[in-house]
Amino acid sequence: MTEKVQTFLAGRWRDASGPAYTTHYPHDGSAVAQLHGATASDVDEAVQAAEKARLQPAWVKLLPHERAALLHRIAQGIRANSEGLAQLQRLDNGKPIKECRALVASAAGTFQFFAAATETWEDAITPARGDFLTLSLHEPLGVVGAITPWNSPIASEAQKIAPALAAGCAVVIKPAEITPRMAIELARIAQQAGVPDGILSVLPGKGSVVGDALVRHPLVKRIAFTGGTQVGMGIQKLAAEKLMPTSLELGGKSPTIVCADADLDHAVAGVVYGIFSSSGESCIAGSRAFVHASVYEAFKARLLAAVKGLRVADPALESTHMGPLVSQAHRESVARYVQLGSDEGGQVLCGGSRPTGGYYDQGSYYLPTVIEGLDNTARMCREEIFGPVLALLPWNDEADLIAQCNDNDYGLASGIWTRDYKNAWRIGRALQTGTVWINTYKLFSVSTPFGGVKLSGSGREKGRQGILEYTSQKSFYWGMNEAPLPWAAQ
Repeated sequence: MTEKVQTFLAGRWRDASGPAYTTHYPHDGSAVAQLHGATASDVDEAVQAAEKARLQPAWVKLLPHERAALLHRIAQGIRANSEGLAQLQRLDNGKPIKECRALVASAAGTFQFFAAATETWEDAITPARGDFLTLSLHEPLGVVGAITPWNSPIASEAQKIAPALAAGCAVVIKPAEITPRMAIELARIAQQAGVPDGILSVLPGKGSVVGDALVRHPLVKRIAFTGGTQVGMGIQKLAAEKLMPTSLELGGKSPTIVCADADLDHAVAGVVYGIFSSSGESCIAGSRAFVHASVYEAFKARLLAAVKGLRVADPALESTHMGPLVSQAHRESVARYVQLGSDEGGQVLCGGSRPTGGYYDQGSYYLPTVIEGLDNTARMCREEIFGPVLALLPWNDEADLIAQCNDNDYGLASGIWTRDYKNAWRIGRALQTGTVWINTYKLFSVSTPFGGVKLSGSGREKGRQGILEYTSQKSFYWGMNEAPLPWAAQ
């Protein structure tokens, strides 16, 4: 039965004023929720309410430890509702339930971390260079916009909402049109935790309508965006017209490197996890595996055995490794890339098709796919597929390897598998990526900044410094001189 869902907009639970639309469960295509998309007028209402609310004593006068307590209550609310939230995310985007639980736990940990960070934050008295006292402090930017993707909504939303609230900002969230439920539930938990009405609004709907109006609004002082590179570039252009700061976490075509001395069991497990968990629908997916020629055949044999053992199944099952892709349209996009790889001379070693029979026929499933025989210049090795497709490439010369890894428009993440710590350091420093994993992959800590270079984006999320992204810095000079300033003295 389709659930009718309202959103939290300008301090009220209500329908947005745009057309109704329905979200669907990728497992079988069944309708999940019906809700209304927001309009430009809804954006203005939410932003105006946020601007008013952030200036009220109930928010602006909160001391850091009081904001910290509020963030702790949000973390507790997420944990108290963790299973329900995980099941809702499964219905929204088809992720296996174990992954959904991990993402919910991550969101709670994010609020907890930024609670601690804001309570213990210290501004600075700077060294004076005259007869005056100098100090620097950080103030909230004001109303900020958060635009989040469909692949890991609750984690992405927490990574934007938590530091913004910690800084004292008000937040207007635009979740992905097809996965709005996590942002709406976070707003419910935040309201129950005591966040004043108006400080947090959720605007579901089309990015071309809601996202555009949010970026353009004169009262919005910052945009935090996670999503596709082309959309991110469009946001950056609009932000430039306002001289508005942004953080953009965009696409990736991440290389993973298997060296001759790598522990192959660890490397195979890491490469398989890096590309096929989340069905490959991950910006950091390790989609190019460069394997040293001396161990290429042994690695390939173990890799294919591991991939063929993955369970592509109903995401509600505890044993599922890979659920469906987010939609039929996205599956067709992935299939076109696999066909392109074959046309470019690649050989499909496994996968390369959709499973059939039973719920596979209704859902948007695609098998984990490995292709070899491609050159790094092939389109399939250069463009983000955002699906469970791995290109396997041999290498011999380290300098050529690094050149190939860096010869890409993206620079989000990379992985290195080697027993030689000096080798790992040398290669890791040479790779043009925002994150380097060594003898592991796709592990995260909220305490460690994350972001990309080149067309993978700009700015950083996470880490204590993540709060500063939502602040402006103000400096004070406090005169200590006994006599008047001498400039006009005769």
